[in-house]
Amino acid sequence: MKILVVSTNSAAEEKWVRPLAAVMPHAEVALWHADLPPQDADVAVVWSPPAEFFERERKLRVVFNLGAGVDGLLKLPSLPAELPIVRLEDAGMAVQMAEYAVWAVTRASRQFDDYVAQQGAGVWQPLPELRREAWPIGVLGTGVMGTKVAQTLAALDYPVAGWSRSGKVPAGVESFAGTEQLPAFLARTRVLINTLPLTPETRNILRRETLEQLLPQAHIVNMGRGDHLVEEDLLALLGTGRVQGATLDVFRQEPLPAGHPFWTHPAVTITPHVSAITLQHETLAQVVDKIERFFKGQPLTGLIARERGY
Repeated sequence: MKILVVSTNSAAEEKWVRPLAAVMPHAEVALWHADLPPQDADVAVVWSPPAEFFERERKLRVVFNLGAGVDGLLKLPSLPAELPIVRLEDAGMAVQMAEYAVWAVTRASRQFDDYVAQQGAGVWQPLPELRREAWPIGVLGTGVMGTKVAQTLAALDYPVAGWSRSGKVPAGVESFAGTEQLPAFLARTRVLINTLPLTPETRNILRRETLEQLLPQAHIVNMGRGDHLVEEDLLALLGTGRVQGATLDVFRQEPLPAGHPFWTHPAVTITPHVSAITLQHETLAQVVDKIERFFKGQPLTGLIARERGY
């Protein structure tokens, strides 16, 4: 078995190739280089591969993506139509997203940012107590990541609802399914947390038409993809006060360009796409298990359904 690792990470040799070779001694593992001839690999382990890779490696049997989102991979015109794609599931990312969501929600609902400002001004003044019923949370997307986010916030006694195509949610979370129930989901939500995959149906879902259906003094938390959010619409609604705040981890252009209004907007908090980073140990264990299951013909989870886009 020959495995090629394709990554934009300059440390890919040390982070992925050597550890993968160490735990799969029966396989030949190498880092792909554009200046080498085709390697006739069986397996590709990829993160943001160039289109050239699939143009040259035509004997691949399966591709494993070092992340949960595959939108960038699916848009490559050179990606063979019948090539199976397997995405990363959790691998330590779900709990990170839950932590990020708790951080964003409690900063707003517990008024922690206001306390930071008071400290800077030398003010000692307790603020009004939290009423959790005044902070209903809606989680867009209830896959592995969204489910963990919803469960964690529900365990903190916030009223939580989840919206997805299927309407499947964990216990203690209110369920909404499909486009017909999206308006009702939005109408009961003050804090909207996005964990959706990017598909043609979800692109631009965070737009004026959607955000205006939220409860007053709404807050937006985007951990999905930058193309979910129409940035101009959010800025306009922040300007009118219809949306009170936003915590954004993903953007249409990354890194976020210098001079972008989000950098200095007082109601916007930005982070550099770190709400859930790929953890090496957990990822290696999952990728190795999936590769072995694939070649043994065993059932495999995380297999992408291209018609859905995830």
